[in-house]
Amino acid sequence: MLFFSLLLEVIWILAAEGGQQHWTYEGERTAPRAPAAPLPPGPLHLPSAGEFPSASAPAPPRSGPPGPKFTWRTPSPSSDRPAPYVPMGPRKPGVSSVSLCPHGQDHWPASHPECGSNAQSPIDIQTDSVTFDPELPALQLQGYDQPSTEPLDLHNNGHTVQLSLPPTMYLEGLPRKYVAAQLHLHWGETGSLGGSEHQINGEATAAELHIVHYDSDSYDSLSEAAPKPQGLAVLGILIEVGEAKNPVYEHILSHLHEIRHKDQKTSVPPFNVGELLPPQLNQFFRYNGSLTTPPCYQSVLWTVFNRRAQISMGQLEELQETLFSTEEEPSKLLVRNYRAPQPLNQRTVFASFIQVGSLYTTGEMLSLGVGILVGCLCLLLAVYFIARKIRKKRLGNRKTVVFTSAQTTEA
Repeated sequence: MLFFSLLLEVIWILAAEGGQQHWTYEGERTAPRAPAAPLPPGPLHLPSAGEFPSASAPAPPRSGPPGPKFTWRTPSPSSDRPAPYVPMGPRKPGVSSVSLCPHGQDHWPASHPECGSNAQSPIDIQTDSVTFDPELPALQLQGYDQPSTEPLDLHNNGHTVQLSLPPTMYLEGLPRKYVAAQLHLHWGETGSLGGSEHQINGEATAAELHIVHYDSDSYDSLSEAAPKPQGLAVLGILIEVGEAKNPVYEHILSHLHEIRHKDQKTSVPPFNVGELLPPQLNQFFRYNGSLTTPPCYQSVLWTVFNRRAQISMGQLEELQETLFSTEEEPSKLLVRNYRAPQPLNQRTVFASFIQVGSLYTTGEMLSLGVGILVGCLCLLLAVYFIARKIRKKRLGNRKTVVFTSAQTTEA
């Protein structure tokens, strides 16, 4: 209200002054001579807009120009080494789960040197630092709607729940054809909503789904492709808690009680795996990374979707409380099977879409809005007081007409 009141006051002052103009001309007196009135001061000068403080304009976008087309870079190729056993599911240290190393993730490099290399996964994706690449081809999911007519194997491998996938499922839109091999999940523990491996702007979600593919044009199996550059392509789907139960995820979660202990397996009827993915698959991040478990091969082309899938709180708790990492008593609950974010180390993260609204956090946008409002108010106050000062000065010196006596000459 103060803002609009000041605005109306300024308009009234300026409008009132608009009709009080002074004119000077030469002519004869129409009244007895009076002392000449002093001329008004020089022309009125109002400061230009540039002389007033103004609200700061929004900062230019912090992301650079569109980057080059995605190219594969593997800082530590391992194609010349024999391929050891590759776990089909992630092996994570956790509060109650079994770790590949006795002292946890920080000690993985001692037994698996590549886990300490400079292109590891997962990462924290900072959206103000990604590079928009309009030439990233859209992903094409083939066979995801009807993966098989045969039942799918669901397995508790002691580190995660893993669903085998048939070779009729594959990806197009990548450098080569990548055939699906398996999918698995990562989650936290009861009472915690953090369980994803990847983060976006420092925010983890409740869980994360990975769909693992291998280069079938060059290799015959997942284990053969895993240590090779460009050998694997993994889709990362962040999962958050929603209000409703997700019926598609229930195809997996409803069978967890059948595989409670390590190495137990069951069969799941085929279903539309594509419905596990979030909407708007054309919005994704892509970067060069690694397996998130030992041996941590840096051979993965990661695609992490911007949008999220949702499951209910009850479904999340079922995932957190049902499985055990042990074969028999004493049972150890399988929880916190995720790896901490790894350093980006100068790698480029590409985005298939322009980050709308991601250049500023909510707090930054609020601060910017308040700053603009305060700046506008200061500007209006300055105009208001200058207008009042000018009006007061004019009222004190106002003369309607200034006369100058004409000289009389004789012929």
